[in-house]
Amino acid sequence: MTRTPPPAAWPYWITLSFVPLALLAIRYGGWWIALIPLWGWVMMPVFDLILGRDLRNPDPDTPDTDLLWFRLLTWIWFPIEAALVFGGIWYLTQVAAFPTWEKFAVMFGIGVTTGTVGIVYAHELFHKPATFERWLGDLLLAMVLYSHFRTEHLLVHHPWVGTPRDTVTARYNEGFLRFFPRVLMQGPGSAWRAERALLARAKRPAWDLRNPFWRYIALQLAALVIAFLVGGRIGVALFAFQALVAVWQLELTNYVEHYGLTRRHLGEGRYEPVGPQHSWDSTHRVSNLLLINLQRHADHHLNPMRRFPLLQAYDEDRTPQLPTGYPPMTALAMIPPAWRRRMNPKVREWRRRHYPDIEDWSAYKAGSNPMPRGAG
Repeated sequence: MTRTPPPAAWPYWITLSFVPLALLAIRYGGWWIALIPLWGWVMMPVFDLILGRDLRNPDPDTPDTDLLWFRLLTWIWFPIEAALVFGGIWYLTQVAAFPTWEKFAVMFGIGVTTGTVGIVYAHELFHKPATFERWLGDLLLAMVLYSHFRTEHLLVHHPWVGTPRDTVTARYNEGFLRFFPRVLMQGPGSAWRAERALLARAKRPAWDLRNPFWRYIALQLAALVIAFLVGGRIGVALFAFQALVAVWQLELTNYVEHYGLTRRHLGEGRYEPVGPQHSWDSTHRVSNLLLINLQRHADHHLNPMRRFPLLQAYDEDRTPQLPTGYPPMTALAMIPPAWRRRMNPKVREWRRRHYPDIEDWSAYKAGSNPMPRGAG
């Protein structure tokens, strides 16, 4: 991989292309609604095929002052998303003469946008130390009724990725249709226990006002109240539906990022440190612009505070590589038999490459110590 100066910021602003597509869907409905998923799920992979991979690595020590246009992109998205979501609900309930199913179809397209762009930006923002950016991240998560994701991601996923303690590490052979309801049921409780443990170490009760769950509840209630004020009960239903679509998009991505990749268990509940081999990466150029380098996921886990334009790509011998960017892989994940045929051989090859001494991987399902070859 070559080390280069920071890339130009303007290609990453491609995410704003979802805005006119959403406006067309809100205004005209019909086939215009299909433009949003076609743009994100079909055209971006086509551009990846045409433009290929980007293996350049910008200087990771580039100061924040040189990254203003990258940071600005993530800062302006919340007001844009709020206008799209609440303005869309107002138009669909107060002006448009669409049938009910078509209104929900429009909100499906908007949910694809709030999931593909909004949650990815929230993820970038809540990883940063600035209070302003963390608040923007919380506001974006409230827009999809998934505020606990910040806690779950920072306090559970990052320290426990690749272990049975992490809710969103997809187990080997676990289909997405089992993974998704499991994460929806387990995630909030896991996040609550993490915040409760953090407060307990400071000798504070779980219901202390420092618990961010108070903020999460307040922001989500405020979002639901606004939806009701602009669209009544149907407005709340439309808002909740786009939130579900966005969360579905998020958890499809979570499913792909670490599927079947497991850290070595060292005994007594301890695991080896996270390494570049514990994330599936993709260096496809255009989908990384769309997802602000989320597909350079191994480096994100090694350097979670690093801003997205500076994330590094690793060689295939260090980090397992996906055959495409995330959009086609998440579509494949919706067909579990096809997913297993494509990815299970890759997981088995990864195990042979990185952990040739481990024979019994089934033990990892319970978090116990697997048996090395020749042991026992």
